[in-house]
Amino acid sequence: MQLIVKIFPEIIIKSKTVRQRLVKQLRNNIRRLLKPIASGIDVVGSWDRITIHAPTLNEAQQAEVIDILKRTPGIHHFLRVDTYTFETLDDIINIVCPIYANQITGKTFCVRAKRAGRHPFKSGDIERAVGAALYAAGKPKGVSLTEPEVQVTLEIKDQKLHIVGARYEGLGGYPLGGQESCLSLISGGFDSTVSSFLMMKRGVRTHFCFFNLGGLAHEVGVKQVAHYLWSRYGASQRVHFISVPFADVVGEILTKVHHSYMGVILKRCMVRAAASLAKRWDIPGLVTGESIAQVSSQTMINLSVIDQATPALILRPLACWDKEQIIRMAREIGTEDFAKTMPEYCGVISDRPHTAAKLEDVLAEEAKMDMHLLDEAVAKAQVTPIDQVMESVKTLHDVTIVATPQKDDVIIDVRHPDEQEAKPLHLTNNQVLSIPFYELGRKFPELDHSRRYLLYCDRGVMSQMQAVELKEKGHDNVLVYRP
Repeated sequence: MQLIVKIFPEIIIKSKTVRQRLVKQLRNNIRRLLKPIASGIDVVGSWDRITIHAPTLNEAQQAEVIDILKRTPGIHHFLRVDTYTFETLDDIINIVCPIYANQITGKTFCVRAKRAGRHPFKSGDIERAVGAALYAAGKPKGVSLTEPEVQVTLEIKDQKLHIVGARYEGLGGYPLGGQESCLSLISGGFDSTVSSFLMMKRGVRTHFCFFNLGGLAHEVGVKQVAHYLWSRYGASQRVHFISVPFADVVGEILTKVHHSYMGVILKRCMVRAAASLAKRWDIPGLVTGESIAQVSSQTMINLSVIDQATPALILRPLACWDKEQIIRMAREIGTEDFAKTMPEYCGVISDRPHTAAKLEDVLAEEAKMDMHLLDEAVAKAQVTPIDQVMESVKTLHDVTIVATPQKDDVIIDVRHPDEQEAKPLHLTNNQVLSIPFYELGRKFPELDHSRRYLLYCDRGVMSQMQAVELKEKGHDNVLVYRP
C-alpha cells in the first residue's frame, strides 16, 4: 500500500521556515502513530506532501492506517495510489488503459489529471489523450464530466505517475504540537469536549483540567472521555490529566456567597486555579466550553468579570456556537454518548442569578470567602499522564437505589438549603436529616453507624455520587433514596 498525504491548505501559505517546521511535525506525528501497527512503514516528507510506503501490511493493518490518518490533525486529505515511472505521454496511456479498460465497459467515465514538474504536455492534454484511448479500448456507455460512474484520477509529479485508487478526507487543521499548549477545563459534557477537540484540531497540545465538584463517579466519567479524545485525536503527543478537589471551595461559596453571584464566582475560582496550574508547565492559555448567552454566567458582561480573575489568556472556541451545533459536533467526534450519560452537577445553582454582575460586587462577595481553600485545592491537585489515566481509575462501589424506605431508615437530604426550602421533603414514617452535600463528608462519621441511611436529591445524581464517596471510605450503611 502507498498513500500520499496532502497537508492542510493554510500550511501551504506559510513562510518557508514555518511550512518546513509544520510538515516535519506532521511527518513525525504520523510516524509515531503508525509505529505500533507494524515495522517497515516508511513515512517520507516533501515540500507539499507526505508519502507513506507500507508494502507488507495485511488488510486489517491497512484499514487501521487509513482510520488513523482520517483523524490526525494537519491532514487535508490523502490518496491511495499505485505509482509508475514514465517518460512520455504515450507511456501514461499504455499504463492506464490496461488497468481501466474493463472497468469502464458499459459505464460513463471521465479522466481527471493533476500535474507538477516539467513536461511537454499539460493536464488537459493528459485527460484528452487518456480519455480517447480508454474510449476506444473499453467500450464505455459514454463520457460524463459531471457525474461519471467511473472516475480515472491521475497525479503526475516529475516522472512519476500516481494512479489514485481512493481518496479519503482528513481532519484538517494543524499538526498537533505545531502550536503552543493549552489547559482545557473539561467537565465531560458536550461543550467542554467539543472545545477541547477544536483546540487539538488546531494543532494545540491540549492538557485536561477537571474540577471535582461531585465525587468519584463524575471523575471516572471525565477521565474516560478525556482519554477517548486524546487516544482518538491527540495520541501523537503526551499530555496531562489534572484533577482538582473542589468540594471545599464549593462549600465555601455555598455558605458565604450571595446566591445570585455563585455561578460567576465559581467560574472565577476555577480559572484562578487553572491559571496557577498552567503556570507550572508554562502553558500560555486556558480553554473553556462557554458560549455567549447559553447560561446566565455566560453573558458578555459576566464573561468579562470572569476573565478579570486572572491575567491568563482564556480561549472560548464555542463562543458563537449554538447548542445544536455543539451537540452535532459531539456526535461527529464520538463524545455525544459520553456527554449524555455524564452526571450533571447540580450543587451550585444560583437562584435568580445576575446576568450583568458588577466586578466590585463580586469582589465584595469573594472577600467573605477563605481563599486559602483555593490554594489548598491547587496544592492537592493530582496530575496523571493521559496515557495512564485509566489505570488510575478506581472501581466504583455499587450503590443500592431504594424507592420505598424501610421504617427505621434515616433519609439524608443532601440538597442545598435553598433547594430544600423551595421544595421540602416530607416523609411520614422516616426521620429526615438535612445535611447539604458539601458538609456530608465531615458530618456523616458523627452519625449512629447502626442505622441505615438513604441519601436524597431531586435528580438522584448528587445523592448517588455522595453515596459512592461514602462507600469508598468504608461506610457500607449508605443507599440512595429515589422515590
